[in-house]
Amino acid sequence: MSESLGAAVSSGTAPPDTPDPLPRPLSAQRVLPLRHPGRWILTAVVLVLVAQIVHGLASNPFYQWDRFQYWFVRPVILDGLLITLEVAVYSALLGLLGGILLALARLSKSPVLRAASWVYIWLFRSVPLIVVLLFLYNFSALYPSLSIGVPFGPAFVRFDESKLATDLVIAVVGLSLNEAAYAAEVVRAGILSVDQGQQEAAAALGLPKRYQFARIVFPQALRAIIPSYVNQLIGLVKSTSLVFYVSLLDLFGSVQSMGSTYPGDIVPLLLVATVWYVILTSVVSVVQYYVERHYSRGALRTVPPTPLQKLRAGARDLRVRLQRETVL
Repeated sequence: MSESLGAAVSSGTAPPDTPDPLPRPLSAQRVLPLRHPGRWILTAVVLVLVAQIVHGLASNPFYQWDRFQYWFVRPVILDGLLITLEVAVYSALLGLLGGILLALARLSKSPVLRAASWVYIWLFRSVPLIVVLLFLYNFSALYPSLSIGVPFGPAFVRFDESKLATDLVIAVVGLSLNEAAYAAEVVRAGILSVDQGQQEAAAALGLPKRYQFARIVFPQALRAIIPSYVNQLIGLVKSTSLVFYVSLLDLFGSVQSMGSTYPGDIVPLLLVATVWYVILTSVVSVVQYYVERHYSRGALRTVPPTPLQKLRAGARDLRVRLQRETVL
């Protein structure tokens, strides 16, 4: 038997009853990721296109980046930006408030309220915003004075419309009226998305209607309202450029005015307006992300991480991976 064992050892083969070598532990095994060549090719194509676009923007003298830097923070541009922010904030708040009231009227059991709300939404969604603004701008020609009193009877209070309707007021009122029509449908859709069992349970507890809406229905509806309404806000920020046609020098109006005075700087001035609008809409998008994250706590088991948390987690995983490869 010793001779056969020696022959097996000399030939390099183990005897039949020799146990197999122990497998390597899972911590020592290296997992090879699945290859995705198509993804890498598409990534390379996108990077090449982005590099060409950036190179074209940086190297083309037609854009006049030195003039862009000169105009970007000029007082006349910042004053127009401030007016844009004022119009957007006031219109967003008033439009959302009007949208909530119109949505509740659409969902009311009163046929008069439902009909009035439907007509309002139908009318202002049908008429272009620029027409609404121009109509309000010339409203004083149609009604030089307004009064409050008994219909077809004596007036108790009378005031001059032209003195109250400043350019800022006209812009805010026009945008708010238009925004309320779209916000009403967004709010109504969000309210209808709430499960009917929630309202039935609240009614079974004997809670007042106002409490049911404010504490149960509306907070749950916000999860569906916020994404759609933020899109409306982004559109509202861009729609503020139309107030230039009612003699209000907002950001776009200031750019147009300076472009008429300095015709050689039209392109850099338009780039200034573009960058500022991109910044404003980006800020709105960031606020939307955190508001959505806040209201998703009751619907998700785990709240999604923020971009900063994702960055930290990615850096930590990369550090652990490098340490593991160094040990191996």
